[in-house]
Amino acid sequence: MKKNVGKVDMIIRLVIGIAIASIGIVYQSWWGLLAAVPLLTAFINFCPLYTVFGLRTCSAKEAKTL
Repeated sequence: MKKNVGKVDMIIRLVIGIAIASIGIVYQSWWGLLAAVPLLTAFINFCPLYTVFGLRTCSAKEAKTL
């Protein structure tokens, strides 16, 4: 599993994940569980959809670090 999520993409995913989780907590909704997807992909630096579409937001040098 090669890294395919760059630093900027990771930060965006963290912000979106925290926002979704916060909204889920405030409104006491199970939709807040959707925050797990962007948070998980941010922490492991890998997005399965990027692999399907052949995308990578990190440099080749960063991808080799994992």
